[in-house]
Amino acid sequence: MRAYQREYPEIERRGGTLVAISPQRPDGSLTMAETNELGFDVLSDVGNEVARSYGLLWKLPPALVDLYRGWNLDLVAANGDERWELPIPGTFVIDREGVIRLASVDADYRNRLEPTAILETLDALE
Repeated sequence: MRAYQREYPEIERRGGTLVAISPQRPDGSLTMAETNELGFDVLSDVGNEVARSYGLLWKLPPALVDLYRGWNLDLVAANGDERWELPIPGTFVIDREGVIRLASVDADYRNRLEPTAILETLDALE
């Protein structure tokens, strides 16, 4: 998120808008935005409806639910639903007509699309 924040002025300069979507309840999304000093919106997707519509949803298996509980990571409280689901991280560049021009999806949340790829895609849209 911080890497995207660093490039946010360039994204805007190229006519883009940056939005993050989190499964957390609104208070959690706001806290994440404040903690990371993000200048772009972080929207709350309680129930993972957006992730579900993109087919980017993963249901935690029971053993992992037990592990999370043992670590005091309460997804039910954080996300506001009882499903124990997480979105698969994805980054998309969507043009004004709603066409996805660049997509990057990786189940490993540590692997994210480089911000320069977003800038290059925006440049190609001009």
